[in-house]
Amino acid sequence: MGRYNWALFVLCGFGWFADNFWLQGVALTLPSIAEEFGISDTKVRYTTCAVFTGLCVGASFWGVASDIIGRRVAFNSTLFLAGVFGTAVGGAQTWVAVCCLYALMGVGIGGNLPVDGALFLEFLPFSSGGLLTMLSLWWPVGQLLAALIAWALLPNLPSDKDWRYYLFTLGGITLVLFVCRFFLFHLFESPKYLLSRGRQAEAVATVHGLAYKNRRKTWLTEAILDEVGGRTEVAADAKLSTVEILKRSAGKFSTERIGPLFANRRLGMTTALLWFIWSTVGLAYPLFNSFLPQYLLQPINGRAQSEATPVSIVYRNLAITSIVGIPGSIIAWYTVDVRFIGRKGTMAVSTLISGVFIYLFTVAKSANYQLACTCVQAFFQNAITPEVFPAPNRGTGTGIASFLNRAAGLSAPIIAANISTSQPIMPIYVSGALFVASFIAM
Repeated sequence: MGRYNWALFVLCGFGWFADNFWLQGVALTLPSIAEEFGISDTKVRYTTCAVFTGLCVGASFWGVASDIIGRRVAFNSTLFLAGVFGTAVGGAQTWVAVCCLYALMGVGIGGNLPVDGALFLEFLPFSSGGLLTMLSLWWPVGQLLAALIAWALLPNLPSDKDWRYYLFTLGGITLVLFVCRFFLFHLFESPKYLLSRGRQAEAVATVHGLAYKNRRKTWLTEAILDEVGGRTEVAADAKLSTVEILKRSAGKFSTERIGPLFANRRLGMTTALLWFIWSTVGLAYPLFNSFLPQYLLQPINGRAQSEATPVSIVYRNLAITSIVGIPGSIIAWYTVDVRFIGRKGTMAVSTLISGVFIYLFTVAKSANYQLACTCVQAFFQNAITPEVFPAPNRGTGTGIASFLNRAAGLSAPIIAANISTSQPIMPIYVSGALFVASFIAM
């Protein structure tokens, strides 16, 4: 790892940061949006549905687009779109406009994980492969900053302006991250992308530029690359066209690629269980976390509205919960490589404890009890890593798992919006049950 690689780690981390930064931001604005536009607490949850629609479109579009227009353009475009449209939400005059602009913001945010992850991996030395996992540490940092800003602004501004100034702030920060990427850092195009487009000389020049940035020397020349991968003129003739790239992307989900995932009974069962786990976690996580500010603002266990937790306390508790999530992610990153624990043990423990404490949250008698439950849940919630797929078909298995995760997340606000107002905590029960189901599946 050289200076360039560490700088790229930070800049790619901005993508993970922005992803949860905005997901948390959307959740925190729902109560104020419902109040300003006269929408019920359940109907306003369709706002999150618009965001997840944008996320699904963005994840699909940018993953393919980065193979066509290049990693560099996609890398810079995602944060720019998120910053522009996220800021524009603050000026929306109708709820429909809010949903449309949030969806467009989601298109930008949705590209962060596939594009940034692929770009960082293509510049990552083999010996430093663990740093790809460390990118996920930026996720809780984004949630923390969003919660801290909300704690500072939302309780202290008029209800018709608080969420607008909050979104202006989030959008401004996102645009600052874009400026850091675009103007303060010279990003080399990925050599892998350049080779796929027949631009062999540029790929060699990129490797030399990378070595110069890292104060190293490289022996790579076009002549050596010709010996390894074929002559330059042959490679130029064999470059992939846009149509071929699209066919290759679609081919990942063909029966020929999916079939080996069910080559035998054990592997087929493993594949089915992993897809089930990704789906249940994809639904359970937003059912609880995307509407947590609403849950915390509700009167505790049937008390009168006048006894509801003060707004300032709610946002303070959300900030504390976000802080607790950071060491949890660091410990999880360590335990996945510990003998006798590993990824399976880490995931099993995290899903079980998350499910149990989500249930305990529903019987809370005070705001402090709720805070304790959300802190424990935040500490143990982790992502799923499907590395048991066979290597030649791992991209297909992971791609389908990711699609199921996003599709399940898209259905979460639909379920939450159609829950009877007489049972406001029902989505929490469903979320807890799904986390426990994931544990059983492991």
